[in-house]
Amino acid sequence: MKDNPVFREGVEVYFVEGQGIPVYFYLLVTLAPIAFLTLFLPSLDPQAWTGAANLFRVSAIVALLLLLYFGLRLANREFVPWRFLPLKHWLSEEGVGISEVAGAQLALFCLHTSFFILVAAPLLLWAGAISRTSLGLVLTTLGLLFFYSFAYGVWGLAAAVFWERRVENRQVFVRCLFFALMIVSALVYLPANPIGFLLFHLGRKEMAPFVVGGWRWPAGVIHAAFHLFVFGLGLLAYRLALRRESSQ
Repeated sequence: MKDNPVFREGVEVYFVEGQGIPVYFYLLVTLAPIAFLTLFLPSLDPQAWTGAANLFRVSAIVALLLLLYFGLRLANREFVPWRFLPLKHWLSEEGVGISEVAGAQLALFCLHTSFFILVAAPLLLWAGAISRTSLGLVLTTLGLLFFYSFAYGVWGLAAAVFWERRVENRQVFVRCLFFALMIVSALVYLPANPIGFLLFHLGRKEMAPFVVGGWRWPAGVIHAAFHLFVFGLGLLAYRLALRRESSQ
């Protein structure tokens, strides 16, 4: 992958020049105050749950929303769009194949997601220790955060190709997509929603099965199938966008 010019360009812009560092800083300065406020927030009822008991749950939900939001924006190249050469340059002038471009951009986004997790992990581990959350639950939560970020982030890559020269259009698209998926999935079947599923998972509560026409499907299966469908559809849209760009 290091010989791929598209991947090298992304690494140079985001990491060598430091253009991606502010995004990780935004994640940290948003997550940390919320975690500390949750810890010291007094409970209205001494017999009800306290901030410390729910510290990890609140921190995980906030981290999830931040990772999805900033991940989509990074994949959409919203922060430094002028620093990237157009895809036409790589596909036509440099002769880079569609598969190479797709592999480079997906690898770069995977790298971004890994850095997001590394930035959030110390705070989440601290929150888990304070709220006495098991290490296994913390690690599975980090795995879910990575999975969600990648499943939704591929739509940011697709938008960046579909509207490469129309920055405003793709910015509106990824925000509408983000809120639509969060709201619609919660309205149709709450365990399909990443926030709802994470709350059930952290609370170790049994999730109601999905019932259609007498068939009962486990909530975990529906949740995984829904997000695999979102990821697969986004990957297909991304691939079609690259093919359209290469044929023009």
